[in-house]
Amino acid sequence: MKQGKRVVVGMSGGVDSSVAAWLLKEQGYEVIGVTMQIWQDEDAQVQAQNGGCCGLSAVEDARRVAQQLGIPYYVMNFKKEFKEKVMDYFVAAYLAGQTPNPCIACNRYVKWESLLKRSLEIGADYIATGHYARIRRLPNGRYAVSNSVTAAKDQTYALYNLTQYQLAHTLMPVGAYTKEEIRQIAKREGLFVADKPDSQEICFVPDNDYAAFIEREAAGAVPGKGKFVKADGSVIGEHLGITHYTIGQRKGLNLAMGHPVFVTEIRAQSNEVVIGEAEDVFGEVLFCTGLNWMGIEELSEPREVLAKIRYAHSGEKCLIEKAGEDCVKCSFHSPVRAITPGQAVVFYEDDCVLGGGVITHPLMSGGC
Repeated sequence: MKQGKRVVVGMSGGVDSSVAAWLLKEQGYEVIGVTMQIWQDEDAQVQAQNGGCCGLSAVEDARRVAQQLGIPYYVMNFKKEFKEKVMDYFVAAYLAGQTPNPCIACNRYVKWESLLKRSLEIGADYIATGHYARIRRLPNGRYAVSNSVTAAKDQTYALYNLTQYQLAHTLMPVGAYTKEEIRQIAKREGLFVADKPDSQEICFVPDNDYAAFIEREAAGAVPGKGKFVKADGSVIGEHLGITHYTIGQRKGLNLAMGHPVFVTEIRAQSNEVVIGEAEDVFGEVLFCTGLNWMGIEELSEPREVLAKIRYAHSGEKCLIEKAGEDCVKCSFHSPVRAITPGQAVVFYEDDCVLGGGVITHPLMSGGC
């Protein structure tokens, strides 16, 4: 039993975080439910229309679950942190020709850094979430995020950037279960969110129109139409603006080439989108920066690992080695598709996150 240990559970109003709170209460923790208020629009109708972990509907669902569980529940305001660390970062990355991952930034700087700080201030020992992942203490004494029991719902990729301090104060009870088992627990305990569907979109862009969102947020800083070019610079058409595209994209190009073509590079400085053939989308080398080491203190020598270059990537074996200060070169054993600047590359060893970083230009040969 964990009598006397207080844990703040980040409750999104979904089934995973709801069952996480129930599991921890059953284990003997003193559980407090918290929903993070991050939606920027003050209009109640607009908030209610946006679900995920942002809208008023999420708050009401989480509040109802907390009442069912008999635990205290609060809403904490993290609007400022979310705007600065997630939304502004998202816009800046797209303007720089990158494809960002806002969930990773939100995990590190809002769900953990900000929520953990406030939770400790009110006397909590831990924070907890409904992520499908586990935390392990390795033989070297370091904490690392480990794969959940179900590969179909593994969320370790989006957690690579957590610090040792954050991991030491985090619980992830859902990682020991499959999604179906979590829903079964919710049904058995009578939680009304048992069949609630998962949120799929980025919470602050519920219509998935990234370009329109960036246009509104950037206030005139968005570059307009530009040129579609081949790798050699020859012009083949006009694009809508670099914020409409990402590496590997085929649909929506509106180029009459007679066969499928793909985005292979985004050149923000010249406002050009490079178009190539299917084989041009594959690469064997990438560089990354903004490193966070989890399973090890630092990379002291070349190391064979499994690397994932996007959330849905199954992973590919590669050799990682230092290529400069805060820079790692990753050489894949087999070509991987759509190495995308701005996305994370996460390194795994024995089902644990070794570390990761942010992908820089995939065609660079001299480092970061």
